[in-house]
Amino acid sequence: MRYKVTFAVGLAVGYVLGTRAGRERYEELKKSAREFAQNPAVRNAAESAGHSGREFAGKAYAAVSDKVGGAMPAALAGRVRGLRARVGGGGAGEDEWGTSNT
Repeated sequence: MRYKVTFAVGLAVGYVLGTRAGRERYEELKKSAREFAQNPAVRNAAESAGHSGREFAGKAYAAVSDKVGGAMPAALAGRVRGLRARVGGGGAGEDEWGTSNT
């Protein structure tokens, strides 16, 4: 019986010390990740990648819609319109899809 109690106490102490050390490491990693994400170079790269991705998605949609015509689901068309609105596409001489009006 004595060995079982000793084992249980050792297990409890190990658990408490391990979780405390794990929590400290977790907080340290979280702080590092926050500092990395707030770095201006990282933020600019992420913004640029997002902008390029939205632009590419709009171009891909235009290419696919030319091939399939009216078979494009309305839900997909609405999502691409939303992407175009975020990018700010559609300048002078272009319709809402970024294609020429002529």
